[in-house]
Amino acid sequence: MTPLTRKALSRRTFIGGMGATLGLPLLDAMVPAATRLASVEALKAKRIGYTFIPMGADMTRWTPQGDNLDNLSYILEPLAPIRENVSVVSNLELRPAYPGSHATSNSAFLSAAKAKVTESTDYYLGTTVDQIAAQSIGQQTQLPSLELAMDMMQNIGQCDNGYACVYQNNLSWSSPTTPLPAEAHPRLVFEKLFGEGGTPEDRRAALSRRSSLLDFVTEDIRRLKRELGSADRSKVDDYLTSVREVERRIQRAEANTKENLLPDLDRPTGVPEVYADHAKLMFDLQLLAMQGDITRVFSFQLARETSTRAYPEIGIDDPHHPLSHHGNDPAKIERMAKINQFHLSLFADFIAKLGETPEGNGTLLDTSLFMYGSGMGNPNLHDHVDLPVIIAGGSALGVKGNRHITYDKPTPLANLHLSMMDKAGVEIDSFGDSTGLLDDVIQPLTI
Repeated sequence: MTPLTRKALSRRTFIGGMGATLGLPLLDAMVPAATRLASVEALKAKRIGYTFIPMGADMTRWTPQGDNLDNLSYILEPLAPIRENVSVVSNLELRPAYPGSHATSNSAFLSAAKAKVTESTDYYLGTTVDQIAAQSIGQQTQLPSLELAMDMMQNIGQCDNGYACVYQNNLSWSSPTTPLPAEAHPRLVFEKLFGEGGTPEDRRAALSRRSSLLDFVTEDIRRLKRELGSADRSKVDDYLTSVREVERRIQRAEANTKENLLPDLDRPTGVPEVYADHAKLMFDLQLLAMQGDITRVFSFQLARETSTRAYPEIGIDDPHHPLSHHGNDPAKIERMAKINQFHLSLFADFIAKLGETPEGNGTLLDTSLFMYGSGMGNPNLHDHVDLPVIIAGGSALGVKGNRHITYDKPTPLANLHLSMMDKAGVEIDSFGDSTGLLDDVIQPLTI
């Protein structure tokens, strides 16, 4: 522990080398004893994250019984190990997404705004909630926010019922006319987090000239560790091991690309061949970004609307989108529910890892808030009521888990967005079609 008489190491400390910078996890040396007292700041969420799933869910296999998660439904079974850190919120709606479509399911999820009907470039939506957070808590970090996806966004023009593809391709918008493209390539995300900037092409070229990013910061690491206590040295070693392991997984995926003669056209070249491996890598990159305090705001499109991806690794060879238009066929609904459960299992693994990653006197999960969900309820009807939504994290902020909260009448998803912003200390009076805070889900920040 750093003595009171010793100057604290800045939380913004980086170690760097030729073409590389590396943020550090929270160390004891960064927290002077004089600041360890409880304060209002300690009640604010340090990080906000959103994971989007397309085409809703089979709500009959999603919705749990009762007011807790002790008896999990089929789709929610992956939440069992983390149930104390998650809550399911039922009967939320997304009215700005009507008339129901895939494009508006995606565009309204984080904006709670009505998309302008257009097939051209005069599109108009609204600033998304993650970018409102980025304008506040995101300004304290190297990157204001991180936008991730699993699929290449190649569609242009008109995609869905008169809506331009931009609405379906992009979750995050920094203004009503500025969509933010998401990155699906782990290598480019890695370089964005740990490289020294430049275009994606610049970062890729720089990495091709070296075997490992960490090779270029070795001397700075040695110098830093000589100034740290044993506990901090161990934290740095663990963090660097995680960074190197992620880098190795990216390198393996790129090496395997040469042997893959028939790549998935929706999947960028050089990503893991198996969907789950790709998704876990993208989640692990988010974890590293949190540990190094590189960014505090995340959005992740776990699959895109109208995705025709199949999931042979779980025995589903049918494309997801046609399955979602199941026509009440029990066999199709069952297969769709299996995809729903599979997607959730990936998020649950990520939340579990955050809960196992130390930070200060707790974990990364304790002071973070994450939302998982879709802008669509029943995909067969293209409706936007009774959305599948989960909230995770925030135990140190007073957010309680192991709950199933059901509203008597349809309630705007925007109310939950507003409540998460309030807990992060972002002061906005309203958002989208919000009608107020959801105090029973997330207690307001009191100053």
